[in-house]
Amino acid sequence: MAKKLEITLTRSVIGRPENQRITVKTLGLRKMHQTVVHEDNAAIRGMVNKVSHLLTVKEIQA
Repeated sequence: MAKKLEITLTRSVIGRPENQRITVKTLGLRKMHQTVVHEDNAAIRGMVNKVSHLLTVKEIQA
């Protein structure tokens, strides 16, 4: 089974640099406490690492 990542926006993007805002938007997160599920791959991991201080990430089996 493929692993997936459950990503939740836990901190606001207000006052953050533009590149961090764009990364959060690219992950599909628009509002606080919104959760999205993505495949676990290098591209998603890189985006998560870039804004890890704003997110909560949980690995799930799907």
